[in-house]
Amino acid sequence: MNRVLTLFQRWPFAFALLLALVLLVLNLFVSPSFLSPARLPGTLATLAPFVLVGFASTPSILAGGIDISVGPLATFINCFFVAILIPAGLGNWQLAAPIILAVAAGIGALNGILVAVVRLHPVVATTGMLFLLVGLSLTIAQNPVAAPDNWTEVFAGGIGILPGALVTIGAAGLIWFALRRTAFVSNLLATGESDVSAYGSGVNIKVVRILAYTLGGLFAGIAGIALTAIVQSSQSSLASTYALLGLAAAVLGGTSLAGGRGGLLGALFGAVSIYLLQQLLTASGVAPSLIQFAYGSVLVLGVVLGATLLAPRLKRNVS
Repeated sequence: MNRVLTLFQRWPFAFALLLALVLLVLNLFVSPSFLSPARLPGTLATLAPFVLVGFASTPSILAGGIDISVGPLATFINCFFVAILIPAGLGNWQLAAPIILAVAAGIGALNGILVAVVRLHPVVATTGMLFLLVGLSLTIAQNPVAAPDNWTEVFAGGIGILPGALVTIGAAGLIWFALRRTAFVSNLLATGESDVSAYGSGVNIKVVRILAYTLGGLFAGIAGIALTAIVQSSQSSLASTYALLGLAAAVLGGTSLAGGRGGLLGALFGAVSIYLLQQLLTASGVAPSLIQFAYGSVLVLGVVLGATLLAPRLKRNVS
């Protein structure tokens, strides 16, 4: 037992990985064709928004804050693209992709400024942004607006032999991998673990936190693209669902709400676990209303594990 606890403490994502493997086996038992080659691109496309909102939630938590607006930001980007950019003739990827990512990163940066400069509590700042984004989404697309044929469709299928969802997930992963080669991630973890110690070591706390929220916004923008790929319409009603999913994926994957511990690998396994749980419940005929209950239960489980099983900080660990 002590060896198992040590493993979970050393590798915070280990519990989510184990849970994902168990749920995968159960899904294959209920639906043997779950991972068939014909279904795989669609399965990964449906998984991609889960993973990406988990990614988007992680940087701010690592910095010692929290951003509960990343899910609504992803759905706002979905509505913004379908209901604003496409009708305005800006729907081609050369124009739309930079605009989408710049808007998403800018909204994330605004959250960072409210937290780091204005010194609002992260929950207050991002809750306000959540309501603002939900309101904007409903204003521009109160009812679902169908999207014409557009470039996001490839991410719901395949690009050659490569499932399109691997491009959206991989893009966020490559950004994180590149940042790990710099001092930013180390400073991010140091800030989350102890901002006083980090400041004493010469870390610019304000800049690190603003960049953390900006990065979360960027990932949420990619999540909005991935969401549009599978729904091909504006879906403002999904804002609250993805807000919960992002936090649940991050904390279940071992990212400590106290900051300074975790990474995108944990968020990936946490998101996979939640997605597999949803698929298992759906295939088993569970009422859709109970799936929301399951999401909340997973979030509570992740918080409890983070406060107990994964609490000892042997050393900072990033994945």
